[in-house]
Amino acid sequence: MPERYTTAPLRIALLTHSVNPRGGVVHTIELAHALHDAGHAVTVLAPATPGQAFFRPLRCASALVPVAAAAAAAAQGMVEMVGNRIDAFTTHLAALLQRESFDVLHTHDPIGGNALATLAERGLAQGFVRTVHHLETFAQPQLMAWQARGLRAARQVFCVSRLWQQTLAREHGVAADEVANGVDSARFSDIAQPQDAALAQRLGVHVGAPVVLAVGGIEARKNTLRLLQAFIALRAQRPGAQLVIAGGASLLDHAPYAREFHALARAAGLAHGPGQPVVITGPLADADMPALYRLADVVAMPSLNEGFGLVVLEALASGVPVAVSRIAPFTEYLLDGDCSWADPFDPASIAHALSHAIDRRSPRRIASAAARLGARFSWAVSAARHSLLYRQGIAAARRGLATTA
Repeated sequence: MPERYTTAPLRIALLTHSVNPRGGVVHTIELAHALHDAGHAVTVLAPATPGQAFFRPLRCASALVPVAAAAAAAAQGMVEMVGNRIDAFTTHLAALLQRESFDVLHTHDPIGGNALATLAERGLAQGFVRTVHHLETFAQPQLMAWQARGLRAARQVFCVSRLWQQTLAREHGVAADEVANGVDSARFSDIAQPQDAALAQRLGVHVGAPVVLAVGGIEARKNTLRLLQAFIALRAQRPGAQLVIAGGASLLDHAPYAREFHALARAAGLAHGPGQPVVITGPLADADMPALYRLADVVAMPSLNEGFGLVVLEALASGVPVAVSRIAPFTEYLLDGDCSWADPFDPASIAHALSHAIDRRSPRRIASAAARLGARFSWAVSAARHSLLYRQGIAAARRGLATTA
């Protein structure tokens, strides 16, 4: 392999599906910063409607891919919206690649994957890298086809857990490399700050109520309906308890599931709003998240489907106990003493895990888990692993070109 690809900084384009604080977007930005800090030339690209910007400032290069305004996008069906975003990415990248060259084109979602697959077919890109955080099951065949194409057309595939490494091999015949997430232990801390109380007042969070925090919005994949059932049972024993649900910006349509959630809350007599038993914050400013974690008495993640579960690491780094599903990928990296386990299909089990986490909260044990996991899952380590795999992929592609020349 030429010297450039063994030691020299790489020129890397990282594609993600949104500028909003979803797990895959957070991963992309944190990885970009770690690669940038390691000396590589990194550009992050994401689709954005007029007036949108990345949810946090980037300290590497970035580019926004223009897409339809939110009102116009809402009028589209899911297939049309995704198709338009693929086309927008394809057009933008085709022009960009005429002006700039990259050693690595790396996408974290099927939208970017399909755009890069099309560019590779046109001879404008020599292969691309795809990270799979998790896969969805869609009712629309076209969405399933795009999801598969954006995965199988990649030159290299990475995933963030053994669960998805095995799933990709079993269900798609794809050999993926596991490359773990990281956690910013400097950003998330258990040390109280003046802004904590201000945020509690603004959101109407009753500190010590106890407060159950769920991050990611109201979604079937997040199992929010069963979490609400568990919370109803918890309030029977702890009448002052609050359920705070943060985030939720998504390209997918979760409205039918959210209607079920609100109907159940009404039937249980649970109002929602600031100071109410249920607080639904929607997307928050990025700067609010460390304080929000510290306001919680337990962070609940009874998910049915996760790529990794970065929220768990952030919560522990913030000194907060976690109640999580006893399923992979959580079981891959959490020990029994790190969390309270729940059967995600059983609201009573989730309620028990919430109570267990609150009653047995141990700052010493949480700090020990956070230190162990923080040492294992750092963005610097993740960036080094990415760099190694990028170089291996470049070398393999060059060998393939030499063989066919």
